[in-house]
Amino acid sequence: MSDVLPAAGWTRRDDLAALVAALDPDGEGLCRWVGGAVRDTLLGLSIKDIDMATTLLPDTVLARLAAAQIRALPTGIAHGTVTAVLPGGHVEITTLRRDVTTDGRHATVAFSADWREDASRRDFTINALYADPRTGAIDDYFGGRADLAARHVRFIGDARARIREDYLRILRYFRFQARFGGTPADTEAEAACADLAPGLKGLSRERVAGELIQLLAHADPAPAMLRMAELGVLAQVLPEADASALPALVAAERRDSVPPDPLRRLAAMLPADPAAVDAIAARLRLSGAQRKRLMRAAPRKTGDARALAYRLGETGAMDRLLMAGESVAGLRDWVAPRFPLKGGAIVARGISMGPLVAQLLRQIEDQWVGEGFPDEKRIAQLLDAAVAQHKP
Repeated sequence: MSDVLPAAGWTRRDDLAALVAALDPDGEGLCRWVGGAVRDTLLGLSIKDIDMATTLLPDTVLARLAAAQIRALPTGIAHGTVTAVLPGGHVEITTLRRDVTTDGRHATVAFSADWREDASRRDFTINALYADPRTGAIDDYFGGRADLAARHVRFIGDARARIREDYLRILRYFRFQARFGGTPADTEAEAACADLAPGLKGLSRERVAGELIQLLAHADPAPAMLRMAELGVLAQVLPEADASALPALVAAERRDSVPPDPLRRLAAMLPADPAAVDAIAARLRLSGAQRKRLMRAAPRKTGDARALAYRLGETGAMDRLLMAGESVAGLRDWVAPRFPLKGGAIVARGISMGPLVAQLLRQIEDQWVGEGFPDEKRIAQLLDAAVAQHKP
C-alpha cells in the first residue's frame, strides 16, 4: 500500500489548503490529516469526516484561525478539539494527546508534541494513520497500512489495555470488523472483547445504541453480530436480541435492492412483542419516532403488501415484509390512495350521527382496502350495502 496519500477530491479543496496555511504557514509539519479520511482514501472509499491532528495547543489553534478569518468552535476544548467551520464542511482539529487517567468511560488527557505517543492512544492500527497535508506522506507507526491490505482489524498494542481505556471500543471493534474486517478475525481482539464485555454495562445507553446502529447500517453486519452473540458480547448490551434473524433479512434486502436500514435490522433481532420492544427502545434512549417504528414492526404480521402499506405506511410495510422474507416489489412507484368516503355520506342516507357512522366508515374502508382500493362506483355500492343492514 502506498507511502503517499492518493490524490482525492477532498485533498484538492481550496478551503482545506487555506486551513493548513493558517495553522502551519511556514511548512514546519505542525499538522497532519488523521484517521478515517486517510484510511478511507487509501481504500478508495468516499470520505465523510475530515480530522486533523496538530502539535499546536488549542488556544494557539483558535488564535491562528481567527487571524485567518476562519470561524472556529471550541467543541471539545477540554480535550484539545477545535472545529473549523469551512465552506466544504467542518474539520475537527485536535492537539496531540496522551491519556493520564481513564475509568473505561472518560479519560483525563495531557497535551503532547509526540506524534507516535498520540497514535499509541488510538484504538485500531487502521485508524492511526497520519498524512502530511502538503506532501501526502503517510506516517504509520503500528502497521495500519498492512492491516488495511490484509483486512485485519487489530488493536494498537495490548487489546485489553485499549479496551480498559474505553469499553465502547468493544462495540467499535465489531463495527470496524463489519466494515473492514476479513477472516480469520484477530484472536487477541476477540478474546479481549469476550473477557471484558461486562464493562459495557457501565456505559451510557446512548453511546451503546449509537454504536449498535452504526454497526447495523453496514452492508452486511450479520457475521459480526453473530460473532458478538457467540462471544457473549451481545448479551451484555442487548440480552433480548436474536442475531440469527439477520442473515435472512440482509438477503431479502439485497434480493429486492433495498438499501440497508439499521432500525429494520434491529427490529428483526428483537422480540415479536410491542410492549417488550418499547421497553428495550426506552432503555436504549431511542427517539420517539424510532420507538414507534420498532413497535410497529414487532407483531411480524404481513399480508397484502399494498394493504399493509396503507395501514402502516411504506416504511412500516417494508419492515414487516422484508423481515418475513416477502417481496416489496408491489410497493415500487405505488402511492397509497386516500379513502374518499366521509361520514356525511352515511348520514345523508338516513343514519343518525353517532358511533354507528364511525363503525360503518371503518367497515367500508376495510372492505375497500381488502378489494384492492376499487373506484368510487364500487365504494358507493359498499356504502349502500352497509347502510341497508342498519335501516329499519
